[in-house]
Amino acid sequence: MINREIKKRDRIRRRVRSKISGSTERPRLSVFKSSKHLYAQLVDDTTATTLAHASTLSPDLKTDLSDKSGMEKAKAVGMRIAELAKEANISTCVFDRSGYAYHGLVKEIADGAREGGLKF
Repeated sequence: MINREIKKRDRIRRRVRSKISGSTERPRLSVFKSSKHLYAQLVDDTTATTLAHASTLSPDLKTDLSDKSGMEKAKAVGMRIAELAKEANISTCVFDRSGYAYHGLVKEIADGAREGGLKF
């Protein structure tokens, strides 16, 4: 059952990635969620580099998020990636949900990034 779900998400991810890509001016905001943690990164696909990244494992977030719910953690990761984007002089990006449905934790990361000042 799980293997089938992973294959389905991978097909969706590949289809979406064929249509969007990040550049230096407008990087791709990629989201990944594991069973325990959330990850977000800004990727420049032209040079294949990560410009900024944030996760629930980041040292600056880990201590603040120890007693928070999953939705609060997702919003904090989104806010943190927006702060890092501002430091790197990035104001717009392309959102890549990586094959996940746009609700719950993925939506909260996006909302947190928008609240932090990223436009997509």
